[in-house]
Amino acid sequence: METPKDEVFRDSISTINSDGKRSWVFPKKPSGVFYKYRTYISYFLLFILLSAPFIKINGNQFLLFNVLDRQFNIFGFPFWPQDFHLLVVSMIIGVVFIILFTVVFGRIFCGWICPQTIFLEMVFRKIEYLIEGDRGKQIRLDKQQWNAEKIKKRVLKWVIFFIISFIIANVFLAYLIGGDRLITYITGNPFENISTLISLLIFTSVFYFIFAWFREQVCIIACPYGRLQGVLLDNKTINVAYDHVRGEKENGRAKFKKNEDRKASGKGDCIDCFQCVNVCPTGIDIRNGTQLECVNCTACIDECDHMMEKVGLPKGLIRYASEENISKKAPFKFNARMKGYTAVLFILIGVLIGMLFLRNDVEATILRLPGQLYEHKENGIISNIYTFKVINKTTQQINNVSYKLISHKGKIEIVTHQNFEIPKQGLAEGTLFIELHQSIMKGDKEKLKIGVYSGTKLIETTTTNFLGPRSYR
Repeated sequence: METPKDEVFRDSISTINSDGKRSWVFPKKPSGVFYKYRTYISYFLLFILLSAPFIKINGNQFLLFNVLDRQFNIFGFPFWPQDFHLLVVSMIIGVVFIILFTVVFGRIFCGWICPQTIFLEMVFRKIEYLIEGDRGKQIRLDKQQWNAEKIKKRVLKWVIFFIISFIIANVFLAYLIGGDRLITYITGNPFENISTLISLLIFTSVFYFIFAWFREQVCIIACPYGRLQGVLLDNKTINVAYDHVRGEKENGRAKFKKNEDRKASGKGDCIDCFQCVNVCPTGIDIRNGTQLECVNCTACIDECDHMMEKVGLPKGLIRYASEENISKKAPFKFNARMKGYTAVLFILIGVLIGMLFLRNDVEATILRLPGQLYEHKENGIISNIYTFKVINKTTQQINNVSYKLISHKGKIEIVTHQNFEIPKQGLAEGTLFIELHQSIMKGDKEKLKIGVYSGTKLIETTTTNFLGPRSYR
């Protein structure tokens, strides 16, 4: 079955031409109210993104994702492997929030908050405009022969792109290994940390490839969120949308003619100027409806409003609206689906808050040494040997730490020394003996409750099993 002429755009993505080759996008430099607000938000998020690995709250890095050392900080809260359940709940909350946000507002996250879009549109693209000029000049430069002017502009652009990619790679690495460690590496001899230098160059190459060449293809091809939105959107979702009812009317869109009464002619308000297409960073025609490539960046809204002002027609031909709002003039309603996602989100947030309040700053485990049986000692004393591990999740060293039996009368002896220290955000481990009199035991296994003390202050409790001879049950 042959595809209708006005549906041909659906046969392939906008950045692939009829020959199946990459169709390079040269978007017009955007301007307008939405672009101004997006610029403010982008610069604020850029500041957060670039400074987060170096901001500390109570001595903890604001954001840290150290997979190798299994240390994670989220908004200054440290998460250890023992807190993995909290990390999982946090990630689920993030996913549910994005789903809810997409169901209500479409792909607005991509155009306003996504780091890929912010870096590409607000950093790399602006440098490109500064060096090569706006859309028309960029197209002419691309078609131009390799002369002194083209070599100068392209090399200058590529060098700046590489420097910025290197800076981004450093910040990215700071999220993985910690800001303090990165600063130590930078101020020291780079050849003493050759593996870190190699990692930096690899990250730099990846970022340079993405922002210098791959660009909008990340959003269209690589990013799973673009595929996810197709499942989540419906006719009630608010998107950047073209008002086809007003734009087409009875006789469709047409070029603008001076002193023409378009209302009487039955022509739509769309003057077919293609400015919404020229300004689009992914090269789509928003008038074809909601598409995978659209990242809701609002550039087409600003450009269309400029054109409507020039020809004396009402603004808002392209705007934030749902399909129901455009076709039926129906106002936005928070439907049952949205309420369901909201309820799940608030329940998960409540669970996470409860878990955070119940979370201890110190976590202790005491386990019997594998393969070791109990030992008989003089005067009816039975001894078990254990390994212990105490984790300090705070930024302060904990001194004069000791163990005491809470549930039973007995004795705990730590090998080497009785009291010890736990370094800040570190752990202490070792071996200890627990001794009980055989008369205390009611069976061949007793569950002991043990307190962890800093001086005289109880800072944590833990449990372990104590084994004895079966004859003393």
